[in-house]
Amino acid sequence: MNTLLVLLDGAKDHPIPEFGGLEPLEKAEMPFIRSADGTAGETTGRGYTHLFLNEFFTGKPPVLERAVLEALGLGMDMGGGRTAFRLSPAYLGDETVRWAYDTSSFYEELQHTVSDCLHIVEEYDPRIEFFISGRAILTMDCDPVPGLPAPPVDAPRADIPGPLGGLVEEVCRRMGGITDYPWGCGRFTEQYTPFSCLDNLTAFSDSPTSLGICASLGYDIRMIRDFDDRFAPAREALEKGNVFLHLDEIDEYSHMRDPEKKVAILERADRLMEKHFSDAERIVYFIDHGTSSITGEHLPINTPFRATYRTDIRRGELVSVGDLLPRLMSP
Repeated sequence: MNTLLVLLDGAKDHPIPEFGGLEPLEKAEMPFIRSADGTAGETTGRGYTHLFLNEFFTGKPPVLERAVLEALGLGMDMGGGRTAFRLSPAYLGDETVRWAYDTSSFYEELQHTVSDCLHIVEEYDPRIEFFISGRAILTMDCDPVPGLPAPPVDAPRADIPGPLGGLVEEVCRRMGGITDYPWGCGRFTEQYTPFSCLDNLTAFSDSPTSLGICASLGYDIRMIRDFDDRFAPAREALEKGNVFLHLDEIDEYSHMRDPEKKVAILERADRLMEKHFSDAERIVYFIDHGTSSITGEHLPINTPFRATYRTDIRRGELVSVGDLLPRLMSP
């Protein structure tokens, strides 16, 4: 019998004062998801989705950098020693990098400007793919640049050498202080082997991060940008094999510091789960980390999971993320 794994990305949160001290996950009305009472416990969260998922699927932390994973998730060529750079929208000050999440008013202009400035790194044969809200993966024939700050926490500005630094600065000049800032860079190396208890899996997400993890492990991947559009094909795929369904938007609204939208997307997820999976017998809901709707930062805390079927996991038991999948998939 096939299993549906549903990642409620960043669903844990801080208590929200305007919700009477409840977290969005507590305030949201989710009768269908909450009805999954066969197994319930906690697992050890990780600071980022790729750290959690690699350990969830393999029992080990990742060996591939974030940008490499996302390049794989976007179907980009990482052969021949190419280096991948993750580009994230940011406000660039004289001494700080302040990450930008609510980019709806400028991300199209940012994408156009970055593309127009790629000639600055032409000697490295650049290839670029944009995805959510102005983010991008840039691959080039050059060396990695280690030690660059990573979101979501604002950070001191680091010196970016060579033409790549020139690209970042020129975009910043044209955009009046906004740029796509690189981080998480690296090259492809060997990946770990996934747990044998989970095979024939198809992953559905709008996030190249989670899709890249799955692609690196040999799973099939489907990039579906629209939240609602992910559910029907995931239901169809469940007839043929196991499915991983990633709901990344929950995390996004936390980074925007919008707890009302976070509640709304959780409730929408519940309605869509009931619409498409009301007859599914094996569903697991899990959370990779918390994301604060107050600060916008990730919270590396223990997180809840629940399944519609019984396992040997005791109710409320804390299970390490590296042990969770074999315990959930055991007969």
